[in-house]
Amino acid sequence: MLRPRLFRIGNSLRTFRRSVHNLPTLIHDFREGVPGLLSPQGFDMAWTQYQSLMLEKLSNLTAGGEYEHKTPKDIAIKYARDPNSAPIFNYASMAHNNAFFFSTITPEPKPMSPELKKDLEDSFGSIETLQREFIVTASSMFGPGFVWLVKSRDKKYSLLCTYLAGSPYPGAHYRRQPVDMNAEDKTVAEAIRRTNTWEPVNTVGMHGAQSQKKMAPGGIDLNPILCINMWEHVYLPDYGVGAGGVGGKKAFAESWWHVIDWEVVRKNAEVRGKAGFES
Repeated sequence: MLRPRLFRIGNSLRTFRRSVHNLPTLIHDFREGVPGLLSPQGFDMAWTQYQSLMLEKLSNLTAGGEYEHKTPKDIAIKYARDPNSAPIFNYASMAHNNAFFFSTITPEPKPMSPELKKDLEDSFGSIETLQREFIVTASSMFGPGFVWLVKSRDKKYSLLCTYLAGSPYPGAHYRRQPVDMNAEDKTVAEAIRRTNTWEPVNTVGMHGAQSQKKMAPGGIDLNPILCINMWEHVYLPDYGVGAGGVGGKKAFAESWWHVIDWEVVRKNAEVRGKAGFES
Protein backbone atom coordinates (compact mmCIF):
# COMPACT_ATOMS: atom_id res chain seq x y z
CA MET A 1 0.00 0.00 0.00
CA LEU A 2 1.24 3.52 -0.76
CA ARG A 3 2.27 5.48 2.29
CA PRO A 4 1.46 9.20 2.05
CA ARG A 5 4.09 11.68 3.18
CA LEU A 6 3.32 15.13 4.58
CA PHE A 7 5.22 18.15 3.31
CA ARG A 8 4.94 21.68 4.64
CA ILE A 9 4.34 24.31 1.98
CA GLY A 10 3.99 27.76 3.50
CA ASN A 11 1.63 27.46 6.44
CA SER A 12 -0.12 24.34 5.20
CA LEU A 13 0.61 20.64 5.12
CA ARG A 14 0.08 18.79 1.85
CA THR A 15 0.05 15.07 1.21
CA PHE A 16 2.09 13.50 -1.56
CA ARG A 17 2.10 9.85 -2.61
CA ARG A 18 4.84 7.82 -4.17
CA SER A 19 3.82 6.87 -7.70
CA VAL A 20 3.41 3.17 -8.43
CA HIS A 21 2.99 3.68 -12.17
CA ASN A 22 6.15 5.34 -13.43
CA LEU A 23 7.09 6.48 -16.92
CA PRO A 24 8.44 3.41 -18.74
CA THR A 25 11.58 3.48 -20.83
CA LEU A 26 10.90 3.25 -24.54
CA ILE A 27 12.87 0.88 -26.77
CA HIS A 28 14.27 3.83 -28.72
CA ASP A 29 15.78 7.03 -27.40
CA PHE A 30 13.53 9.83 -28.65
CA ARG A 31 14.78 12.59 -26.37
CA GLU A 32 15.97 14.44 -29.47
CA GLY A 33 12.60 13.84 -31.10
CA VAL A 34 11.24 11.20 -33.44
CA PRO A 35 13.06 11.71 -36.77
CA GLY A 36 10.59 12.55 -39.49
CA LEU A 37 7.63 12.78 -37.09
CA LEU A 38 8.06 14.77 -33.88
CA SER A 39 10.42 17.50 -32.74
CA PRO A 40 12.08 17.22 -29.30
CA GLN A 41 9.39 19.57 -27.95
CA GLY A 42 6.63 17.60 -29.64
CA PHE A 43 7.91 14.32 -28.24
CA ASP A 44 8.27 15.81 -24.77
CA MET A 45 4.64 16.94 -24.85
CA ALA A 46 3.22 13.74 -26.36
CA TRP A 47 5.21 11.26 -24.30
CA THR A 48 7.16 12.58 -21.34
CA GLN A 49 4.67 15.14 -20.05
CA TYR A 50 1.40 13.54 -21.06
CA GLN A 51 2.27 9.94 -20.20
CA SER A 52 3.65 11.05 -16.84
CA LEU A 53 0.40 12.85 -16.10
CA MET A 54 -1.74 9.84 -17.02
CA LEU A 55 0.34 7.53 -14.83
CA GLU A 56 0.35 9.99 -11.93
CA LYS A 57 -3.46 10.21 -12.05
CA LEU A 58 -3.73 6.44 -12.33
CA SER A 59 -1.45 5.92 -9.34
CA ASN A 60 -3.55 8.26 -7.22
CA LEU A 61 -6.78 6.51 -8.16
CA THR A 62 -5.55 2.94 -7.64
CA ALA A 63 -3.44 3.53 -4.53
CA GLY A 64 -4.09 0.87 -1.91
CA GLY A 65 -6.38 -1.16 -4.14
CA GLU A 66 -5.99 -4.68 -5.51
CA TYR A 67 -4.99 -3.34 -8.93
CA GLU A 68 -2.44 -0.71 -7.90
CA HIS A 69 0.47 -2.83 -9.21
CA LYS A 70 -1.26 -4.09 -12.35
CA THR A 71 -0.45 -2.82 -15.83
CA PRO A 72 -2.56 0.00 -17.30
CA LYS A 73 -3.99 -2.50 -19.81
CA ASP A 74 -5.13 -4.89 -17.07
CA ILE A 75 -6.60 -2.00 -15.09
CA ALA A 76 -8.48 -0.66 -18.11
CA ILE A 77 -10.05 -4.02 -18.87
CA LYS A 78 -10.94 -4.59 -15.23
CA TYR A 79 -12.70 -1.23 -14.76
CA ALA A 80 -14.28 -0.95 -18.21
CA ARG A 81 -17.35 -2.72 -16.78
CA ASP A 82 -17.86 -0.38 -13.85
CA PRO A 83 -19.49 3.00 -14.66
CA ASN A 84 -18.53 4.30 -11.23
CA SER A 85 -14.85 3.78 -12.09
CA ALA A 86 -14.83 5.73 -15.35
CA PRO A 87 -11.85 7.93 -14.31
CA ILE A 88 -9.73 4.85 -13.54
CA PHE A 89 -10.62 3.33 -16.92
CA ASN A 90 -9.89 6.57 -18.77
CA TYR A 91 -6.43 7.14 -17.31
CA ALA A 92 -5.45 3.48 -17.57
CA SER A 93 -6.68 3.05 -21.12
CA MET A 94 -5.13 6.32 -22.26
CA ALA A 95 -1.78 5.41 -20.70
CA HIS A 96 -1.83 2.02 -22.42
CA ASN A 97 -2.97 3.36 -25.80
CA ASN A 98 -0.31 6.08 -25.82
CA ALA A 99 2.42 3.61 -24.87
CA PHE A 100 1.20 1.25 -27.60
CA PHE A 101 1.48 4.08 -30.13
CA PHE A 102 5.06 4.90 -29.18
CA SER A 103 6.04 1.22 -29.08
CA THR A 104 5.30 0.87 -32.80
CA ILE A 105 7.43 3.73 -34.16
CA THR A 106 11.17 3.72 -34.81
CA PRO A 107 13.96 6.12 -35.80
CA GLU A 108 15.22 3.52 -38.29
CA PRO A 109 12.23 2.09 -40.18
CA LYS A 110 12.71 -1.05 -42.24
CA PRO A 111 10.47 -2.76 -44.82
CA MET A 112 7.79 -5.08 -43.50
CA SER A 113 8.37 -8.80 -43.71
CA PRO A 114 7.07 -10.70 -46.76
CA GLU A 115 4.76 -12.76 -44.53
CA LEU A 116 3.12 -9.70 -42.94
CA LYS A 117 2.92 -7.98 -46.31
CA LYS A 118 1.03 -10.92 -47.81
CA ASP A 119 -1.38 -11.12 -44.88
CA LEU A 120 -2.18 -7.41 -45.10
CA GLU A 121 -2.58 -7.57 -48.87
CA ASP A 122 -5.06 -10.40 -48.46
CA SER A 123 -7.27 -8.10 -46.38
CA PHE A 124 -6.70 -4.72 -48.04
CA GLY A 125 -5.75 -5.63 -51.60
CA SER A 126 -2.44 -3.77 -51.41
CA ILE A 127 -0.21 -2.01 -48.91
CA GLU A 128 -0.90 1.24 -50.76
CA THR A 129 -4.61 0.78 -50.07
CA LEU A 130 -3.93 0.15 -46.38
CA GLN A 131 -1.75 3.25 -46.22
CA ARG A 132 -4.39 5.39 -47.91
CA GLU A 133 -7.21 4.06 -45.72
CA PHE A 134 -5.18 4.56 -42.55
CA ILE A 135 -4.35 8.17 -43.42
CA VAL A 136 -7.87 9.03 -44.59
CA THR A 137 -9.44 7.43 -41.53
CA ALA A 138 -7.10 9.24 -39.14
CA SER A 139 -7.61 12.54 -40.92
CA SER A 140 -11.40 12.12 -40.85
CA MET A 141 -11.71 11.57 -37.10
CA PHE A 142 -13.90 14.29 -35.63
CA GLY A 143 -12.35 14.51 -32.22
CA PRO A 144 -9.38 12.94 -30.43
CA GLY A 145 -8.73 9.22 -30.33
CA PHE A 146 -6.80 6.38 -31.95
CA VAL A 147 -6.98 4.45 -35.20
CA TRP A 148 -6.04 0.79 -34.82
CA LEU A 149 -5.01 -1.95 -37.20
CA VAL A 150 -6.62 -5.03 -35.69
CA LYS A 151 -6.48 -8.73 -36.47
CA SER A 152 -9.43 -11.04 -35.91
CA ARG A 153 -9.30 -14.67 -34.89
CA ASP A 154 -9.84 -15.71 -38.53
CA LYS A 155 -6.73 -13.69 -39.53
CA LYS A 156 -8.62 -10.86 -41.17
CA TYR A 157 -7.23 -7.37 -40.76
CA SER A 158 -9.27 -4.17 -40.51
CA LEU A 159 -9.15 -0.62 -39.15
CA LEU A 160 -10.94 0.46 -36.01
CA CYS A 161 -11.36 3.92 -34.46
CA THR A 162 -11.62 4.45 -30.71
CA TYR A 163 -12.47 7.92 -29.49
CA LEU A 164 -11.04 9.62 -26.40
CA ALA A 165 -9.60 6.82 -24.22
CA GLY A 166 -11.67 4.04 -25.79
CA SER A 167 -10.13 0.57 -25.92
CA PRO A 168 -9.94 -1.94 -28.79
CA TYR A 169 -9.71 -4.95 -26.48
CA PRO A 170 -12.61 -7.45 -26.33
CA GLY A 171 -12.60 -7.34 -22.54
CA ALA A 172 -13.35 -3.61 -22.58
CA HIS A 173 -16.26 -3.72 -25.00
CA TYR A 174 -18.79 -3.72 -22.17
CA ARG A 175 -18.01 -0.03 -21.81
CA ARG A 176 -19.98 2.44 -23.88
CA GLN A 177 -17.59 3.93 -26.42
CA PRO A 178 -18.37 6.33 -29.25
CA VAL A 179 -18.04 4.80 -32.70
CA ASP A 180 -17.87 6.82 -35.91
CA MET A 181 -19.56 4.64 -38.53
CA ASN A 182 -18.19 6.88 -41.28
CA ALA A 183 -14.55 6.42 -40.35
CA GLU A 184 -13.93 2.70 -40.04
CA ASP A 185 -14.61 -0.84 -41.13
CA LYS A 186 -18.40 -1.21 -40.98
CA THR A 187 -18.47 -4.86 -39.84
CA VAL A 188 -16.12 -4.27 -36.92
CA ALA A 189 -17.69 -0.92 -36.06
CA GLU A 190 -21.20 -2.39 -35.95
CA ALA A 191 -20.06 -5.24 -33.69
CA ILE A 192 -18.39 -2.76 -31.34
CA ARG A 193 -21.48 -0.54 -31.39
CA ARG A 194 -23.73 -3.44 -30.43
CA THR A 195 -21.52 -4.42 -27.51
CA ASN A 196 -20.73 -0.94 -26.16
CA THR A 197 -22.94 -0.81 -23.10
CA TRP A 198 -22.19 -0.17 -19.48
CA GLU A 199 -24.49 -2.97 -18.33
CA PRO A 200 -23.04 -6.48 -18.79
CA VAL A 201 -25.53 -9.12 -19.84
CA ASN A 202 -23.83 -12.16 -18.31
CA THR A 203 -22.68 -11.29 -14.82
CA VAL A 204 -21.93 -14.71 -13.35
CA GLY A 205 -18.29 -14.79 -12.31
CA MET A 206 -17.64 -11.47 -13.98
CA HIS A 207 -15.33 -10.15 -11.30
CA GLY A 208 -13.95 -13.50 -10.26
CA ALA A 209 -12.66 -16.31 -12.41
CA GLN A 210 -13.64 -14.67 -15.69
CA SER A 211 -10.81 -14.40 -18.18
CA GLN A 212 -9.74 -11.02 -19.55
CA LYS A 213 -10.58 -12.44 -22.97
CA LYS A 214 -14.26 -12.62 -21.99
CA MET A 215 -16.18 -10.64 -24.59
CA ALA A 216 -19.44 -8.78 -24.47
CA PRO A 217 -22.21 -10.70 -26.25
CA GLY A 218 -21.89 -10.25 -30.01
CA GLY A 219 -18.34 -8.93 -29.75
CA ILE A 220 -15.40 -9.74 -31.99
CA ASP A 221 -12.14 -11.18 -30.70
CA LEU A 222 -9.70 -8.52 -31.89
CA ASN A 223 -5.94 -8.30 -31.49
CA PRO A 224 -4.62 -4.74 -31.94
CA ILE A 225 -1.24 -4.71 -33.68
CA LEU A 226 -0.67 -1.04 -34.62
CA CYS A 227 -2.18 2.35 -33.83
CA ILE A 228 -1.82 6.05 -34.47
CA ASN A 229 -2.55 8.59 -31.73
CA MET A 230 -4.78 11.37 -33.08
CA TRP A 231 -5.08 13.45 -29.92
CA GLU A 232 -4.46 17.16 -30.57
CA HIS A 233 -1.57 17.48 -28.14
CA VAL A 234 0.38 14.94 -30.23
CA TYR A 235 0.22 16.64 -33.62
CA LEU A 236 -0.59 20.30 -32.92
CA PRO A 237 2.87 21.40 -31.68
CA ASP A 238 4.59 20.29 -34.91
CA TYR A 239 1.80 20.24 -37.50
CA GLY A 240 -0.73 22.87 -36.42
CA VAL A 241 -4.42 22.75 -37.26
CA GLY A 242 -3.96 22.40 -41.01
CA ALA A 243 -5.38 25.78 -42.01
CA GLY A 244 -5.05 26.45 -45.70
CA GLY A 245 -4.19 22.83 -46.35
CA VAL A 246 -0.79 23.15 -44.69
CA GLY A 247 0.15 20.69 -41.94
CA GLY A 248 -2.58 19.38 -39.67
CA LYS A 249 -3.81 15.86 -39.02
CA LYS A 250 -3.30 14.56 -42.53
CA ALA A 251 0.34 15.70 -42.68
CA PHE A 252 0.95 14.10 -39.28
CA ALA A 253 -0.61 10.80 -40.37
CA GLU A 254 1.38 10.80 -43.61
CA SER A 255 4.63 11.34 -41.70
CA TRP A 256 3.72 8.67 -39.14
CA TRP A 257 3.35 6.01 -41.84
CA HIS A 258 7.05 6.34 -42.68
CA VAL A 259 8.30 5.72 -39.10
CA ILE A 260 6.28 2.57 -38.34
CA ASP A 261 8.29 -0.25 -36.79
CA TRP A 262 6.99 -3.11 -38.92
CA GLU A 263 9.02 -5.66 -36.99
CA VAL A 264 7.10 -4.80 -33.82
CA VAL A 265 3.85 -4.93 -35.78
CA ARG A 266 4.79 -8.38 -37.08
CA LYS A 267 5.48 -9.61 -33.56
CA ASN A 268 2.16 -8.20 -32.34
CA ALA A 269 0.37 -9.99 -35.15
CA GLU A 270 2.06 -13.32 -34.47
CA VAL A 271 1.17 -13.52 -30.79
CA ARG A 272 -1.61 -16.05 -30.27
CA GLY A 273 -4.40 -15.45 -27.81
CA LYS A 274 -3.46 -11.96 -26.64
CA ALA A 275 -1.96 -8.74 -27.88
CA GLY A 276 1.79 -8.60 -27.89
CA PHE A 277 1.98 -5.29 -26.06
CA GLU A 278 1.15 -5.54 -22.37
CA SER A 279 2.17 -2.21 -20.79
